[in-house]
Amino acid sequence: MAHFYLDESLVEPEGPGAVVALRGADARHAVTVARLRAGERVAIGDGAGLVIEGEVVQSDRDEVLLRAESIRREPEPSPRLTLVQALAKGDRDELAVQAATELGVDGVQPWQSARSVSRWEGAKAEKGRARWQTIVREASKQAVRAHVPVVAPVTATASLTRRIEQGAPTTLALVLDPLGTTALSALDAAALGEPAGVTEILLVVGPEGGITPEEFAALERAGARRVRLGATVLRTSTAGPAAIAVLSAALGRW
Repeated sequence: MAHFYLDESLVEPEGPGAVVALRGADARHAVTVARLRAGERVAIGDGAGLVIEGEVVQSDRDEVLLRAESIRREPEPSPRLTLVQALAKGDRDELAVQAATELGVDGVQPWQSARSVSRWEGAKAEKGRARWQTIVREASKQAVRAHVPVVAPVTATASLTRRIEQGAPTTLALVLDPLGTTALSALDAAALGEPAGVTEILLVVGPEGGITPEEFAALERAGARRVRLGATVLRTSTAGPAAIAVLSAALGRW
């Protein structure tokens, strides 16, 4: 499929052959930038599991009409993979979020860690969350994902530990630590708690300066487990996506 567009207001048609309308910003982009024309085949989705493929029958500036050929609604994966990404300087945290989305992460939690150089405070907190959500949405389109991950409001360490404590036993928290004694690749579906009813895996990634000893201690007290990726130390921009790939393989998604 050459193109995939999103319209959160998309309504599921009754069946193949029905004409479906793509509206909003993606419709304008499809017509004015991508030069989408009648006769081309595309896919459109609502970001919540619905994906429709078919042929364009009409394209105007603010609306694209598609004759549905196939309609599918994908259920949300279980357990959910949530990336808890520490804020980092430059665009390293954004690169992590973008790649993790392409690789299949189901949710993103910005984390204001002790060593985060970037600070999301006041109006900047919502502005930063909105920017990450835009990055996630665009990455989802590129990867042709039926579900667009949601970026949660930024959290502090105290709130993160409470979430881990309150989520037990259905939430499994894994903290990336280059010195961890357990290799992430050694965990299979059983070790990840899939048969035991785990519904969400939190993958916690620190900033470029790393996670402080105090934060490690607080996370472990809350029930988190330290895991390592390998013999090398990865940047915060690559550690999360690499771990998402390992977890996806262990859970049988890949």
